[in-house]
Amino acid sequence: MPTATKIRPRTLVRASGGPRYAVALAVDALGTGLLRPFLLLYGVAVLRLSAPATGIAMTVGVVTGLVCMPAVGRWLDRGARSTVVAASMLVRVAGVALLLATPAGHVWLFATAALLLGVGNQAWPAAHAALVATVAHGRERDTALAAGRALRNAGMGVGALIATACLAGGTTALQALAVVTGLAYLTAAALAWSVHLHAHPAATRAEDLDGETGPAPRMRALLSANVIYVFCLNVPEIALPLILVTQLHASPMWSAAIFVANTVLVVTLQVPVTVLMARFSRRTVLALSGVVLTASYLGFLAATSLGHGWGAPAVAAVSVVCTIGEIVYAGSATALVAALAPAHVLGRALARFQLSTGFGLAVSPMAITALAPHGPAALWGSLAAATLVSAGAVATEKDQVAPVTRVAPPS
Repeated sequence: MPTATKIRPRTLVRASGGPRYAVALAVDALGTGLLRPFLLLYGVAVLRLSAPATGIAMTVGVVTGLVCMPAVGRWLDRGARSTVVAASMLVRVAGVALLLATPAGHVWLFATAALLLGVGNQAWPAAHAALVATVAHGRERDTALAAGRALRNAGMGVGALIATACLAGGTTALQALAVVTGLAYLTAAALAWSVHLHAHPAATRAEDLDGETGPAPRMRALLSANVIYVFCLNVPEIALPLILVTQLHASPMWSAAIFVANTVLVVTLQVPVTVLMARFSRRTVLALSGVVLTASYLGFLAATSLGHGWGAPAVAAVSVVCTIGEIVYAGSATALVAALAPAHVLGRALARFQLSTGFGLAVSPMAITALAPHGPAALWGSLAAATLVSAGAVATEKDQVAPVTRVAPPS
């Protein structure tokens, strides 16, 4: 199987949507990093809401935002690309504007703002993946998707650092961060819309082999496994801080260091690792990522048994393995869905994949916090077992070809 052996920046930028689109991604990520990690704090400190009410409102917003995905998939399959990306950003502009207009104590307005932010955050990944898949193909598409993730993580990391430095300003600083976030989303939306990328439905049908068309692939095992796989994205942010602080009684600095290391590794290694793995099939790589994640969960179980003293350094060391598993997963999962789906149903396939991702991200904090009080074996043992079963399901699932209907190629 031929693979790319070199990473050419200009080619990568073109395959990712072009220079303007790359700038739009960077600006959008920067704005997301400014506010998203501190949205809970905004509700508590600025709007004077209780922490439980704020958390419930945010969760409801994220979960309800998933309802928009079928419509997003159909919109993409009608050919829209940059318009959907821009729309996902504009919805977040509306969310930030409502957030700024919400008076103190109004939880329902805050919940509505969280809903709009949730809709934008859920719609963006599928829209972005569809846009990249329209510009690039094959392994070049995989690398472009990886580059987009690296760029997004870098922008969010920088935004979070800026926001952290500004938090000393109290509620005024949080409101200022919200204003800057809204402006960043608006700028990014304008840049994304200016790309004017559209895929004509007739042309996408012609891209399918021999003019065949059919429904989106079911991918049942893949979508079910993905719900478990995405737990790895919340391990550095939720599981490890919880274990380090409450069970190992370690300094919060360990959690911060692990989070920073995770971000740096994703930014620097996402593209090279994706290129390196291109010599294997995407399904094999995705199954391998599950094995790596399983090994890291078992490593966390062993590290936590060391107790106070050596436990925190051991957890930090194992977190590198977990991040590698995350990188391999992120570089193969969306790419596999894009490769399996016929061009004319790409949007619906990506939307279904985002539904499984969003659902996994929504339930993982609840599952992690429910398992953690029962001890390391309950948490890490359960995650390891579920992830290993998921990896097996991914490896053994056959790429089914749905019944097709012949269509005449476009004249």
